[in-house]
Amino acid sequence: MGYGNKTLKECTVLLCVATILLLAESRRVKQPRCPASCTCTKDNALCENIRSVPHSFPPDVFSLSFLKSGFTQITGGSFLHSPALHLLFIENNKIATISQYAFRGLKAVIHLSLAYNNLGTLPKDVFKGMDALVKVDLKGNNLECDCKLKWLVEWMHTTNAMVDQILCSGPLLFQGKLINDLVPGSFDCITAEFASYQPLMFESISVESFTFGMDTFVVFAQPFTGTCSFLEWDHVETVFRTYDSIQSTSTVVCKPMVIDNQLFIFVAQLFGGSHIYKRDISANKFIKIQDIDILKIRKPNDIETFLIDGESFFVIADSSKAGYTTVYKWNGYGFYSHQSLHLWYRDTDVEYLEISGKPHLILASSSQRPVIYQWSKSLKQFDRRTDIPEMEDVYAVKHFKVKSDLFICLTRFIGDSKVMRWDGAMFKEVQTMPSRGSMVFQPVSIGNWQYAILGSDYSLTQVYQWDLKRGQFVHFQDLNIQAPRAFSVVSIDNREFLLASSFRGKTQIYEHIMIDLSNN
Repeated sequence: MGYGNKTLKECTVLLCVATILLLAESRRVKQPRCPASCTCTKDNALCENIRSVPHSFPPDVFSLSFLKSGFTQITGGSFLHSPALHLLFIENNKIATISQYAFRGLKAVIHLSLAYNNLGTLPKDVFKGMDALVKVDLKGNNLECDCKLKWLVEWMHTTNAMVDQILCSGPLLFQGKLINDLVPGSFDCITAEFASYQPLMFESISVESFTFGMDTFVVFAQPFTGTCSFLEWDHVETVFRTYDSIQSTSTVVCKPMVIDNQLFIFVAQLFGGSHIYKRDISANKFIKIQDIDILKIRKPNDIETFLIDGESFFVIADSSKAGYTTVYKWNGYGFYSHQSLHLWYRDTDVEYLEISGKPHLILASSSQRPVIYQWSKSLKQFDRRTDIPEMEDVYAVKHFKVKSDLFICLTRFIGDSKVMRWDGAMFKEVQTMPSRGSMVFQPVSIGNWQYAILGSDYSLTQVYQWDLKRGQFVHFQDLNIQAPRAFSVVSIDNREFLLASSFRGKTQIYEHIMIDLSNN
């Protein structure tokens, strides 16, 4: 029994010793060796003419160099197994792309050289975690100093590392300049786009947005169903939902106006006369309060609302041969005919605007050039002032302002649409837009962004953005809207939406989204 215990103890000791020896041998065998095609000394490794980055080096390697190698990219985590590196030279290679995570784990590196490669850019935060860096060398590359490299300029202004002087190879604005001389403000990287947000399952011919009480609404005129469709914003579901409607016949315009906390809707119809509705708060519905004179307004095509000296007006453009455009005024109880304009000229559009601080109307007509009327303060009426020369067959006129300059967009269905600027005496042409099949050329403003949207019955809708340096619109985006007729912008919950009516397809809602190109 004693002999057996002694033997067992001796076996156990031998087993433990053998296990320890095996573990030691295993660890010794698994130590990384110098990769093929690399030359290693005690603390240095030099790799030349290799096709990829080796994944391991001896643990004592302090400095690692790659020269004249055949690989063109450095993938993420390439140096995770070499955390002891202090010096890293990747020079005179053909490297064109580097992963954002290529240098993760290299917390001790103090010198990094990527000189004389084929780098056109560097991914954002590629040096993240390399807090020990003292020097970075990027010379001899073809770096494009665009928004993708804005982060590098920001990093250079905050890091303690010294970055050798680097020349920009582009874009043209910065070509030949030193990246080191640029500041984050040198880059214009904020852009935007209209992203499809919500299609509406009906056709429409006009759209308006308005605020009543504390809420924001939109209203679409649906000619085929004879409806003014009101939508409200659902703050929970974050979509536009049905609020109410006004049933009519062949509806072409549903124009809202708030007077003394009362909401009025002017409903223009091609048949059966036009009417005025009021929102009954207690009954929570719209009620008709007035008919519009059918002898004057036979074929309404557009409605504008405006205030002059605190008094409320609206004007209806009539496109019939026998009717005429008429201005109506609120008298505290209802609306009455205030002035008739442009008898028998078949007006298709009316635009209210202020020129040199004075109220004006511009009437577009299928029978003559656009006519400008100016408000007479003494007569309290509009007087014909002039017309816009060489602009026949204008379907609609809409205005916008850039700083203190006043512009108008003139829509033509056949021929070219125009952008014109007020020079103090007359509107002068600034820009021509090919616009076959266009029924709307609508300027819209969103924050500091000025757009003009040119719809077409035959092609994509073109969105243009105002270029301050050129003093013109430049192409911005195309939208797929079938036979667009009107556009409106609405701001809700710090978001901006573009409402687009469609005469032959689904009415569309787009969201205006800001994009920072430096984050891509």
